[in-house]
Order: sequence, then structure tokens, then C-alpha cells
Amino acid sequence: MAITSIRFNKDEEKVLNYLKEHLHYDTSTLLKKALFDLYEDFKDREIIDKVEEKSRNNSLSFCSFNDLLSD
Repeated sequence: MAITSIRFNKDEEKVLNYLKEHLHYDTSTLLKKALFDLYEDFKDREIIDKVEEKSRNNSLSFCSFNDLLSD
């Protein structure tokens, strides 16, 4: 397991402490959660970009909920 040292300025430390107090997470958990939330946002954006590209190329198709159940 890697250990990473992070330096915070006073404002960043205030934000960190505020979130720790209100979310009841320790520093490590809070930073990991923030990291994975950011990663998830990027992955979502990649998926959205692909769908939008298919939509622009008229190669996007949808199916009904009933069609999904019948498979």
C-alpha cells in the first residue's frame, strides 16, 4: 500500500476539516471518496461523449422496457 503526503494551505485545511466534521469521515476516507467521485465523473463523461457521438452519427438506438424484459 502506498503512502502519499499531501500539503494543504490554511483554506484547504479549513475545507477538509469542515467536511470531516460534517461527513464524519477521517482524512484518508474523505480523500479516497473524493478521488473516486472525481474518477466516476470522468468515466461518466466518457460514456456520455460516446452516446452523443452515436447520436450525431444517427447510430444510436433505444429499446423499450418491455423489450428488455422479453430477452
